[in-house]
Amino acid sequence: MPNRTAATGHSRDQQWPGHNLLASEGASKIQFRSAKLNGTPVSSNSEHAERVWFRWLRLQSRMEGMVAERLKALGLSVPQCDVLTTLTEREGISQQELAERLYVTKGNISGLIDRLTAAGLVERRSIEGDRRSHAIYLTPAGRGLAEKGIILQRDFVAQTIGQLTPGQITEFEAILISTRDKVRALNPKPRGRR
Repeated sequence: MPNRTAATGHSRDQQWPGHNLLASEGASKIQFRSAKLNGTPVSSNSEHAERVWFRWLRLQSRMEGMVAERLKALGLSVPQCDVLTTLTEREGISQQELAERLYVTKGNISGLIDRLTAAGLVERRSIEGDRRSHAIYLTPAGRGLAEKGIILQRDFVAQTIGQLTPGQITEFEAILISTRDKVRALNPKPRGRR
């Protein structure tokens, strides 16, 4: 079965129409065949940008998988850890606020909170004057697991991005912020700010 990318659902050899990626067996460098998009030659800058894009997607996927495996050893999924670590920053927020902070739907957060409550890691408390909403708090067990998750993620960062030079980290952050701003500009009515 061909390897499919999360972004497009196309196989690695057919990333999207008009672009043919050629990855030689065992080669670490992906080379683009010359391509035309709507009859216009694709510039080498576009090809380079696409190569970086695909590397970025693969790196993100690999990092998420590695962190997920480490969290699994704690008995947590990545979304569960996200909830717990977010609550270490601000307890007592509503499920709606938590969903907005994590960029997920109310339905998703509700299921996560149900599972974390059943596991004894968080608790729902009534919000005075609002019978429909609940504030979410960590239990002592939840706080302890959140702290372990934070340490695990800090260790992963130290072993990866932390191995870059201070100048590389500064440059990387500047590139990420610039790219984030370009993505935000494409979405005039975002659900939340990332």
